[in-house]
Amino acid sequence: MELQFAIGMFGALFAVMNPFVNLPIFLSLTAGMDPARQRKTALQVLFYTTASCLIVALGGSAILGFFDISIDAFRLAGGLVLLQIGFHMLNGNDSSAHHGTTAEQQSHAEVDSIAFYPMTFPMLVGPGTMTTLILFTHKVQTPKDWIGYGACVAAVLILLGLVLYFAADIGRVLTATMRTIMTRIMGMILLAIAVGMITAGAVKLLPGLA
Repeated sequence: MELQFAIGMFGALFAVMNPFVNLPIFLSLTAGMDPARQRKTALQVLFYTTASCLIVALGGSAILGFFDISIDAFRLAGGLVLLQIGFHMLNGNDSSAHHGTTAEQQSHAEVDSIAFYPMTFPMLVGPGTMTTLILFTHKVQTPKDWIGYGACVAAVLILLGLVLYFAADIGRVLTATMRTIMTRIMGMILLAIAVGMITAGAVKLLPGLA
């Protein structure tokens, strides 16, 4: 169970937070910055993303309870959000739910730093990431599952930090074709995960479908 849990957790989180897919956005938002400032921004993004993931993972269930939202209802709604994001990735488009609207992306020029908005929220820790973190906390059954949960989140965050810190160098190597292929593959993985969430939530909410 622990290995299966870890694989599912890492796959879902990596698909929705994919550092390589978000790399071009980071490069465009930091265009004109010198290398030192760009790397400082990357570290800020990593800090805000880590803090946001920690808050969602530890407080997500309490938030659902406060609004009297069942985990099955959230699983169904979250699956629909991931389904929409997956379809956009598969078709090579940005999802406004995940990457923000064009106006939101352009408004970064009005703030001092793009580290929290729009990079951390909504691009990296948006509805898809929040859904994944909260739903997998409800799949935790053993202490080993918690270790796997933390390891998966840490692994994705480490990859994110490395990719953004060396964004300029990686951007020169990662071709548009490679990014396109990766986006399509991650979109298919996200769609499969979303279908599983929707099915599980619907069966619980509507037992007659079982």
